[in-house]
Amino acid sequence: MSLQFVVDGLLTGSMIGLGAIGVTLTYSILRFSNFAHGDFMAWGTYATLAVVSAIGAMVGKVAPIGPLSFGWPLIVALIVGMAFTALLALLLDKVLFARLRSQDQAIIVVMASFGASMGLRSLLEFTFTSRPTYFSRAIQIAMPVGFGIRITPDQIALLLLTAVLVLGVHLLMTRTQTGRAMQALSQNAALARIVGIDVAGVVRVTWIIGGALACVAGVMIGILVQIRPFMGFDMLLPMFAAAILGGIGSIPGAVLGGLIIGLAEAGAVQLIGAEWRAAVSFIILMAVLFVRPIGLFGVRER
Repeated sequence: MSLQFVVDGLLTGSMIGLGAIGVTLTYSILRFSNFAHGDFMAWGTYATLAVVSAIGAMVGKVAPIGPLSFGWPLIVALIVGMAFTALLALLLDKVLFARLRSQDQAIIVVMASFGASMGLRSLLEFTFTSRPTYFSRAIQIAMPVGFGIRITPDQIALLLLTAVLVLGVHLLMTRTQTGRAMQALSQNAALARIVGIDVAGVVRVTWIIGGALACVAGVMIGILVQIRPFMGFDMLLPMFAAAILGGIGSIPGAVLGGLIIGLAEAGAVQLIGAEWRAAVSFIILMAVLFVRPIGLFGVRER
């Protein structure tokens, strides 16, 4: 068995983990499962692609950065895409989710998120068609790093980006007043309101973080694989599995869960075939729910 699956698994796990951070924050703070989260990923990716195309139309072809397959327009576009996706999440919350949360019926909000998911995906497909597209069609030569493992410059850059973003979110959650307020609201919403925590502000930050990271995960998929309207929907089950495996509310848990899911999927492709890849997330999810429902780093509610 080739060890190449380790790199493939880490890359897939990075995408899943970044998306799972938004899933776990939404569930722990807002108390509902957001099925539209995968579509935030797709919308952010297409927004980034649109900005890249606009920059290309204005300044012409731009040379790639060093050995990478993309240039500075993609970096600028990613920042714009993250902001757009965060605004999309905030808008959807203001128009739909916030109104339904006030009714204190979680199942209604969950079903609304499912409907929003289908609406966003259909609108995306209508606008951009279902034909796959790419950020770049440049072919990169994978570099051997030993033990039969090969990796491209793009893959190295994206793994480093994931590490930086995860560290940033971790520091935000543990070293800032906003992060401590988010943890307090997650653990005891009623007490958090009594002590004067700005609940509306915490909710806004939750959507901003989740939306921005979903965009980054989607762009990673677009760089390494392809861009299509169903890309976020296909990642939905792995993201939920990672969030539950890591423990709802745990940022490190969501990332670790994503890496475990990614490595398991990549290993399954080598051992039993690609057709079983999608089943791996479901199997792990069911195993966690039976053995340790609170996940690896979850805390039982009191």
